[in-house]
Amino acid sequence: MVAGLVLLSLVLITISFREPSTGVLLGVEGAGATAQRPFEVGAERVARPFRDVYGYFAGLVHVKRENERLKAQVNQLRQTALQGEQARAENSRLRDLLRYVDSPRFPEDYRPVNTRIIGWRTEFDQQVVIAAGSDHGIREDTPIVTRDGLVGRVTQVSGSEAQVTLLTDENSAVPARDQLTGAIGLVRHGQGEGSLILDFVGKEQNVQAGDPIVTAGTVSKQYPSLFPQGIQIGIVTSVGQSDTALYKQIQIDPFVDFSSLDAVTALITHKRIPKAP
Repeated sequence: MVAGLVLLSLVLITISFREPSTGVLLGVEGAGATAQRPFEVGAERVARPFRDVYGYFAGLVHVKRENERLKAQVNQLRQTALQGEQARAENSRLRDLLRYVDSPRFPEDYRPVNTRIIGWRTEFDQQVVIAAGSDHGIREDTPIVTRDGLVGRVTQVSGSEAQVTLLTDENSAVPARDQLTGAIGLVRHGQGEGSLILDFVGKEQNVQAGDPIVTAGTVSKQYPSLFPQGIQIGIVTSVGQSDTALYKQIQIDPFVDFSSLDAVTALITHKRIPKAP
């Protein structure tokens, strides 16, 4: 039966090629095509929604991939912008330190080592770690400052980093003086977090709120100071005294914002630094 159908097909093809354009067979073919047309239209209408659905999902996959690519690009640009902002901020702080070094306020016989804080010892301790150590000339008791004022002193040092005990630490004590009246006292940790007091100032001294307080430097050969003279510390916010107390109660607001320390300067000297008691 299959052989017969093949033979019939060959005969019809041969006749179709040899028959003129007005032949009977072509008419039959045309009628068959006309009869088949509604089925083709129906099939087209049935297939179109499936093609549309396929195109929708294919487009959705493409859009999803494009969205992920754009999100990754935005994240990368955001990180680049953040790094640039951090670099600009650090550059600004270092420029401020350089202006301080070039100003008349910078101590004589000292050279600067500008560095940055790389961490806090603990969340509660008033000690930080800086990214410079003995390889840069830093040693124990080296004073640490910013352009705003005194930060503290180095208490531990290694080759590439050092630990700095802040002025706000309860174990810190710095000889200081009232820049207007010349009254001498000792700046120590106050009662509140980050607060300072000027202690051991006699009642006869006329210290007033608003007076600037600076490092006193060495006022006695018997008790040499670790810190050069004239470094800013803070400003007097209140002065009180009682009949029973021997000294005035003087509160100080430090010039340095110890909660946002970043770039600092180590004051390096070739002079002998006295050991802290």
